[in-house]
Amino acid sequence: MSSQRVAVVTGGNRGIGLEVSRQLAAKGLKVVLTARDGDRAKQAAAGLQGDVVPFALDVTDPQAPARLLELGVVDVLVNNAGVFIDRDYGGLNLPMEVLRDTLEVNLIGPWQLAEAVAPGMRQRGYGRIVNVSSGLGPMSEMSGGDPAYRVSKSSLNALTRIFADELRGTNVLVNAVCPGWVQTDMGGPRAPVPVTQGADTIVWLATLPDGGPTGSFFRDRRQIPW
Repeated sequence: MSSQRVAVVTGGNRGIGLEVSRQLAAKGLKVVLTARDGDRAKQAAAGLQGDVVPFALDVTDPQAPARLLELGVVDVLVNNAGVFIDRDYGGLNLPMEVLRDTLEVNLIGPWQLAEAVAPGMRQRGYGRIVNVSSGLGPMSEMSGGDPAYRVSKSSLNALTRIFADELRGTNVLVNAVCPGWVQTDMGGPRAPVPVTQGADTIVWLATLPDGGPTGSFFRDRRQIPW
């Protein structure tokens, strides 16, 4: 039986997800790099060294959990796929279809994938679930603008706490991370954080040793308020 850990990274074909896949593979994990478009997943995986497998996965597809379980053992789940499509709106003029589309990707997708892999992780006594959140999500810093994105990330933070509590004592560690304002397509050209730094805390949480923290929110490997 192989001792190599298997990590699934959603939205792994570019930006933070691609860099997380690179860093996890460099640590010796088998990385399942997922993207909605299978060809894009293949192109991204081909540019990485190590054991990287491309896999077509749309996190909004109701069949996504079943497809994920086709992989067999999943030791690590990095819920990285996300959208930010409400930059021009406030809470009082947000089209509900924008809210629904945002929640489908940023909340419901991670929820159904974590729900799918958690039983196997619990049974094996090992699992790491990392939910990629945002500095726009904490209630301690909440303000106006970008309402769908903010609500989706606040909800993802709440989900992190729920799953962590329900899995406490099983060695399945569930945490959220704010990668910062990262130099990606989503972050834009003014973002100050290089993608390698944005991925670092995600990779750290994905490879925590037994007994590591769970149910917490991190930036730059330091716990931050919800």
